[in-house]
Amino acid sequence: MLHFLYNYGTLITIVLIVAVFSLSTDRFLTGDNMINIFRSIAVVTIIAIGLTISLAAGGFDLSIGSTASIGNAIVISMFVWHGQGLGVAVAVTIFFCLLVGLVNALLVINFRIQDMLMTLATMFVFQGVAMTYTRGATVSQNMIMSDGSYAEGVIPTLFGTLGKVPWIIVIMLVIVVLVHVGLTYTKQGRYLYMIGGNREAAELSGIAVSRYRLMAYLLSALFAGIGGMMLGARILSAEVSSGAPYLMDAVAAAFIGYSVLGAGKPNALGTFAGAVLIGLLQNGLVMLSVSYYAMDIVKGSVLALALALTYYRRSR
Repeated sequence: MLHFLYNYGTLITIVLIVAVFSLSTDRFLTGDNMINIFRSIAVVTIIAIGLTISLAAGGFDLSIGSTASIGNAIVISMFVWHGQGLGVAVAVTIFFCLLVGLVNALLVINFRIQDMLMTLATMFVFQGVAMTYTRGATVSQNMIMSDGSYAEGVIPTLFGTLGKVPWIIVIMLVIVVLVHVGLTYTKQGRYLYMIGGNREAAELSGIAVSRYRLMAYLLSALFAGIGGMMLGARILSAEVSSGAPYLMDAVAAAFIGYSVLGAGKPNALGTFAGAVLIGLLQNGLVMLSVSYYAMDIVKGSVLALALALTYYRRSR
């Protein structure tokens, strides 16, 4: 029974959640609400996909929320403060997010500090960088600058379009499929799994472990930055610590994904299923007028169950 629940528990839970909330309210199982759920999970899914890659290599990047905050702040500020176009803004944002990934990788690899502990430290550093850069203020069009003048830059219409349906959903699905193919069917993906499974054996096999771990952290930061940019496209502003709330949801989605169809390892499709599960829960609970501060109880319980199943499976 436990083996069956490990393999199919997440999918069964999704079906049960849909059934329960559909019976509880007529508004839940509608086309518009389903689209709204997919739109709401797009950012957390993209961020969680980056975490999935670092987990595949045996790492654990806790700085993804802070990196998303940096991505959100830079891309909006490039439009509003510096009057740059879409291409320049995106390129500069990606550059700085990759720089974040490089810092994480160098600290973890060169100093041989446990990934989770090191990225826990850098999480606070990068969040502080984002807040310092924005001066703790929300960056938006026509905002009042420090000298009393108004920001003259304009957020491009095309950028705002990317944050709307269907494009934000399309971008999310394309990223999920690309990473799934990359991890499952390419040599690089198999090497990442080998490193995550047994780093010493991978080194003895001649795999350039440090290089692939570097790649994993760069990709983790890249997707976190893309998630931050998509958040900016959705809300057309850069809020203070905007990416931080996505950390817990991303971690939950990635670990729930371990057990989808018995994968037993980080995988993009499983992460997507985990994000869908969390999105369904949040949406349904909101419709049932459950207090927002009770949401963390539910998400934490789901994550605890996912971890229990994952580590029970590994111990057998």
